[in-house]
Amino acid sequence: MAGGGGKPDASSPSGPGTDSYVAMVARARALIPELRDRASKTEELRRLPPETERDLHDAGLFRILQPKRVEGAELDYVALVDCADALGQADASVAWNFANLASHHWMLGMFDRQAQDAVWSRNADALIASSFIFPAGRARKANGGYVLRGHWPFSSGVESCDWNMLAGVVSSDDEADGIEYRIFLLNRSEYRINDTWNATGLCGTGSNDVWVEDVFVAEKMTVAVSELTGGPTPGSLVNPNALYALPVFSLFPYVLSGVGLGNAQACLNDYVEFARHRASTYNRAKLSDLQTTQIKIAEASAKIDAARLVMRTNCIDAMDDARRGYVPDLAGKTRLRRDGAFSVQLCTEAVSLLFAASGARSLFTSGALQRQFRDAHAVNSHLAFNFDAAGTNYGRVALGLPSENLTL
Repeated sequence: MAGGGGKPDASSPSGPGTDSYVAMVARARALIPELRDRASKTEELRRLPPETERDLHDAGLFRILQPKRVEGAELDYVALVDCADALGQADASVAWNFANLASHHWMLGMFDRQAQDAVWSRNADALIASSFIFPAGRARKANGGYVLRGHWPFSSGVESCDWNMLAGVVSSDDEADGIEYRIFLLNRSEYRINDTWNATGLCGTGSNDVWVEDVFVAEKMTVAVSELTGGPTPGSLVNPNALYALPVFSLFPYVLSGVGLGNAQACLNDYVEFARHRASTYNRAKLSDLQTTQIKIAEASAKIDAARLVMRTNCIDAMDDARRGYVPDLAGKTRLRRDGAFSVQLCTEAVSLLFAASGARSLFTSGALQRQFRDAHAVNSHLAFNFDAAGTNYGRVALGLPSENLTL
C-alpha cells in the first residue's frame, strides 16, 4: 500500500501494555473489509448500523482509553489516532463515531470519581456522546450544582448513547466573577434528541441536535475546562496514569484527525490499485505508464505520510511530557492545535488531488471515491481543523498577543 497504510512504526508506544496496543490496532484493521462493504448501508441509515456498533464493542475498541480500574485498556493517546486511521480506511463515518465515543471514556476518567461511578458502575460499556460548543449552553449556579439549558448541534452518535457531555458557559450574578467554561454530564433522560442529521459528508455519524431545558446537574457531574488544561485532574486520585493528565483541548484535534488520515489512505490505496490495471479511455495508454499518474501518487502519498508523522509524533510526545509532569506552555498548546489542523488539511488536499486525477470515474455514486471526497471535506469542516482559526491563534501567541482560544 502506498504511504504505509497506517501500520504502527518504530515510533509506536513501547513498554507496559504494548502487546494490547498492537492487538487493538490489529482488531481495528481486521474490521476493514466488512465495514467497507457496509458503508452504503451506514450512509442510508444516517447512523451506525447495530451490527457495526456490536463489532466495535466486541473488539473492545470503544474502551481503548478507559481506565484499567474499570477493565478498560488504558492505552496511550496515540492509539486513538491509529485505530481511527485503520477504521477510516473502511468508512470515515464509523471511524468518526468510534473516535468520538472512545475519547469520552478518556475524558470521563478526568471527572470526579462520583461521575465516573454514575456511568461505569451501571455499565462499563455505556457510550457517551458530546457537543463541545460552549456558547450553545448556558448555566447558572444553584445549591449543590448548576441549572443548565441549551441547544447543541453536532452530537455525533447520540442515538447510541446513554450519556452526554455538553459544554456550557456558567454566568454569575456578580459581573466581577466573569464567566466560566464547564462540561456537564447528563443522562439520556435529561435531554431531548432532534433528528436533524441530513448531510453530504460523514452521513452515517448521526450527528443530531440535543436540547436541554433547565436541568439541575450536580457539581460532581461537571468539570471545569480550567481543570483540563494539563496536569492532575479531579479524576487523577483514582486514575493516576499520565493519560488522564493530558491537556484535553490542546490535543482536541487528534481525537478525530485519524479519521481524515484513514480516509485519505483508503483513497490513495484505491487510486493506486485502479491505476495499476486500467488504461486511458481516450487513447488506451496504460495509466501506470503516465508520468502524471506517477506524480499524483507521489504527491498524495507524501502528504498522507507527513500528516501521519505529525499526528503520531505529537501524541507520543504529549504522553512523554505528561509522564514527566511537564505541561506545555501556551505556545506549545497553540502549536498542537496548529499541527492538528494542518495535518488534516494535508489529508484533504491528498483526497482532492486524487479525486481530480480520477476523471469521470469519480462521478459515479456506486464507487467509494465520491464518498471519500465528501467525507474528507466533511472532516475538514470541523472547527478543530480550521487552519485559519488555528493558524491565526498560533500567530497571535507567537507575536506576544493574547490567545483567542479560551479552552487552552
